[in-house]
Amino acid sequence: MPIPTPFHPRTAALCETNDWRTWSGYMAPTSYQYAWEREYWAVRNSAGLLDVSPLFKYEIVGPEAARLLQRVMTRDLRMCKVGQVIYSPWCDENGDMIHDGNIVRVAADRFRVTTADPLLRWFEDCGYGMDVQVRDISTEMAALALQGPNARKVLQAATGTDWDTLRYFRHAPAQIDHVDIEVTRTGFTGDLGYELWLPSQHAVQIWDRLMAAGAPYGLLPMGLGVLDMLRVEAGLLLIEVDYISAHHAVIDAQKSSPLEAGLGWAVKWDKGDFVGRRALAAQHAAGPEWALVGLAVSWMELERLWGGVDLRPTVVGRGTSRLAVPVCQNGVQVGQATSHLYSPLLKQYIALATVKRAAAPLGAQLELEMTVEYSRQWARAEVVGLPFFETPRKRK
Repeated sequence: MPIPTPFHPRTAALCETNDWRTWSGYMAPTSYQYAWEREYWAVRNSAGLLDVSPLFKYEIVGPEAARLLQRVMTRDLRMCKVGQVIYSPWCDENGDMIHDGNIVRVAADRFRVTTADPLLRWFEDCGYGMDVQVRDISTEMAALALQGPNARKVLQAATGTDWDTLRYFRHAPAQIDHVDIEVTRTGFTGDLGYELWLPSQHAVQIWDRLMAAGAPYGLLPMGLGVLDMLRVEAGLLLIEVDYISAHHAVIDAQKSSPLEAGLGWAVKWDKGDFVGRRALAAQHAAGPEWALVGLAVSWMELERLWGGVDLRPTVVGRGTSRLAVPVCQNGVQVGQATSHLYSPLLKQYIALATVKRAAAPLGAQLELEMTVEYSRQWARAEVVGLPFFETPRKRK
C-alpha cells in the first residue's frame, strides 16, 4: 500500500481530483485540479511547486567518496567542485545504462546522489574495500521542485535571500523560517527552477511558507501528469519509459547505452577507467546502432488524419502517452516513440523516439503510428533537434 510523503497533509487537501499515482511506494498526485491546464501554464508562465520526496537519496561520505563516484559515473567527477551539481548516467560492465541522475558535491568528501530506483546495494558493491560510507537518507530528507519563470522571485520572498548569483547546476545552503535547507539550481522542466532539500519533519512548515510567498506570483502546486508533459518538451528521458534500466531489462534488446540514449556528451573518455568503459569504447568506435531523436507532427498533419473520419484531432488535452508506438520510414519500422503528446505551448504533436542511426539525421521524414477512431494510421513526422522547448532563463 502506498504511503504518504512528508508533504501529504497539504497535498491531499489540495488534490481536488483525488487522482494519485504510486511513485517509489509513495502517494503522488497526478493532477490537483480537473483543469490540469492551469498547472501546466503556471509552470510555463509563473511558477509550480512539485513534491519530489519519493526520489531515493544517498549520501556518499568518506576519504574515497570521490573515487567511488569516479569509478561508477561516466562523467568526470574531478570537474565537480564543492557547491556544484553534475548530471551523469552510469552503466553496468556491458556499457548498458543502469540509471541517470544528479550528484551534488556538498563537501570535499561528501556527495548526495538522487535516483528514481533503489540503488544502495549497487553503490555499496562498487565501493567494496574503499574508505567510504554509503547511507540511504531517503526518509530523512523531503524535497520540492520550484519551477517556472517566477521561481526565483518566490524563493527570494520565502528565504529573504538574493538568488541571482546561484548559477545553473550549483548548490547553496539557505534558511526558511529558521529551518536550514539546501537549494540546487536544477529541475526536470527545462525552465528556470530550483530544488529544495530539507529535513522531513519541517516539510509542512516549508510548504506553507513557499505557498504564501508564491501567492503574489501565481504559484500553484503541480502533479506528475503535468511534469510528464514538461519534461518531454524539455527533451528529458524518463527511466523505464524512454530507456529500460539494465537491472530491469528482461532481454538484451531492451537495454540502451548512453551513446544510444542521446547521452554521448556525458561520457568522458579521458577520465580514466569506469564501469562499462571498455564496452562503450567499442560501441563508440563502431558507431551505435540506435539514436534518440525528437519527432514533430504538424497540426495540419493531425487535421489530415482526423479529417478523414470527419472529426477534429482528439489528441489535444490528453497529456503524455507512455505507450510505445512504432516509427517507420518508407513503410519499414526503424524504431519506436516512447513518450509522446500534443504540446499546448508548441502547438505540435511531439515525441521522444529511439530509431536506427540511419534514420536519425535532422530533417529526416518518418512515420509515427497514431490511432484515429480505432484505426491505426501513419502521421508524417520530422526528426527535429532536442530539446523541443528551450528558454535562456533556464541558465541565466
